[in-house]
Amino acid sequence: MTVDILAVLTVLAGMLPADVASSVVLAEASPAAAPLAVGGAVSDALLVVLEAWYWLLRQLYGVTGFDVINPDYTFMYRALLVGLCIGVIAPLIGTFLVHRQLALIGDALAHTAFAGVAVGLFLNGVFEFGISPYLTAVVVAIIAALLIELISEVTDAYNDVSMAIVLSTGFALGTVLISLNAGGLAVGINQYLFGNLSTVSAENAIIMLVLFGIIVGVVGLTRNQLLYVTFDETAAEVAGLPVDWYNRLMVMLTALVVVGAMQIMGVILVAAMLVVPVAGATQVSRSFSESLLVAIVLAELAVLLGIGLAYYGGATAGGVIVLVAVGIYVCTVVVGKVQTAMETERTPDVDTITSD
Repeated sequence: MTVDILAVLTVLAGMLPADVASSVVLAEASPAAAPLAVGGAVSDALLVVLEAWYWLLRQLYGVTGFDVINPDYTFMYRALLVGLCIGVIAPLIGTFLVHRQLALIGDALAHTAFAGVAVGLFLNGVFEFGISPYLTAVVVAIIAALLIELISEVTDAYNDVSMAIVLSTGFALGTVLISLNAGGLAVGINQYLFGNLSTVSAENAIIMLVLFGIIVGVVGLTRNQLLYVTFDETAAEVAGLPVDWYNRLMVMLTALVVVGAMQIMGVILVAAMLVVPVAGATQVSRSFSESLLVAIVLAELAVLLGIGLAYYGGATAGGVIVLVAVGIYVCTVVVGKVQTAMETERTPDVDTITSD
């Protein structure tokens, strides 16, 4: 990547509350923010992590002999690493979104990320800028996320109205840019629309590690505030929390998840990983924390099974992962119904209770 992501992160940090912004800048103000464009100790550390991951899978291949982790196919090593990161950050953010009834915001931001990719490919094809489409996707998706909040605040419209407006605008912008230079863009856009295991480069894997660190770090720092805003926004305002800022923070983190996940999932299917594992977890969980942990487990299971099946079957990984996730969701619904029935049977009927 030839553009310094650190500058973008610094600008974004200025949009956050002071306590959150300072934490983000301190955590990410290093040359590793743009791993392959700027050197530094953290960048080297990320490369060491990647090499350690390669070594671990090579050892696992020696024990199991699974062809999916054959050392000759190092692109699968990177795809698995990115997939495992998606399996954590997607339900981590999706759990908050589902409980706030914002399940469709991922779909809206995915369509605007498509526009961001089209912007990057257009600039590279027409003006030869050399900008990574993932960077333009991050910028456009975050702008779209803030627009969704702005439209809702200024017009008093429901969130689904603002999401529909931004979704339509983003997809329209993407299609217009593609039509202006159909020769080069039509081919390049496919890997972003549908995802592609073989196109996950070392640079993209490191970018995912950076996004993973940002998302997990910010949620860890603001978990209590986000929970407060999620379950009782009015009480959070009375308590003096900057609710609008935390709403913006959540949609910005969602935008980062969408861009990070579209390498494998594609922009069309990426929103499913924000919702489906969480929906399954809510069927068998009794608390927010339990729901979050179960959602991560279900998401990781869907990613690993999906990538494996896609590899051996020669299918598109994103589609297979979503189908596996939906299958797991159906299973959790059945398990949840069985649990409820068993608990009902164990609970004595009031009419049958007698006193001696």
